[in-house]
Amino acid sequence: MNWISNIALAIAAFIHFLPLSGIMGKTSLEKLYGVGITDPNLLIAMQHRALLFGLLGVLFVVAMFKADLRLLAMCFGLVSTVGFIAVAWQVGDYNSLIARVIKADVIVIVALIIGLINEFWFIKS
Repeated sequence: MNWISNIALAIAAFIHFLPLSGIMGKTSLEKLYGVGITDPNLLIAMQHRALLFGLLGVLFVVAMFKADLRLLAMCFGLVSTVGFIAVAWQVGDYNSLIARVIKADVIVIVALIIGLINEFWFIKS
């Protein structure tokens, strides 16, 4: 049943690699999130965010091949995606591109929960 966990991790990796293009700079980030970035400090933070998403994506890919990292990767992914949604809901008044990110995060959450259920079922079997 490892293929179920691997599909969940692949979905999470794919979605987390999408914002990686933000590392390229201001224009890429503005297209991704539909916001103007005028403050260089915000640009630094957003490019670093893109890098961290890439690293999380790499963890998902590695976990597909190293079973002992699956639970850690899935938990990190859940904390990241649930955390983003919680912050977005708390702040509110977000644009349509942020709403699209929330929808993608919901897909990741569902996939990772299925993966976690599979991992616990597989471990106990």
